[in-house]
Amino acid sequence: MSTFSKALSPALREIRIFCCQTGQASAGTRQFILSTYPVIKKHNPDLPVMIREASGTPARMFARFERGVEKHVELENLSSSDVAASVARILSVS
Repeated sequence: MSTFSKALSPALREIRIFCCQTGQASAGTRQFILSTYPVIKKHNPDLPVMIREASGTPARMFARFERGVEKHVELENLSSSDVAASVARILSVS
């Protein structure tokens, strides 16, 4: 995923991704994690990226910015490329 091949905003403090480890509705999110997590961590080694998998959990992503500002996006039933676009939009990655 070349979209995430650069450092993210220094205002970004944390990324949290929730999904079901077996549910079909979270398949795109799981694929996004497998393909993009290493790229994000390579370019943002000090940024906490937390991935939480639990049975029946709807796929979604939260981003916490400085001053406690938090944004989230629902990722349920999206393909991996749609998940990447949604995450990029919330993180304002161009």
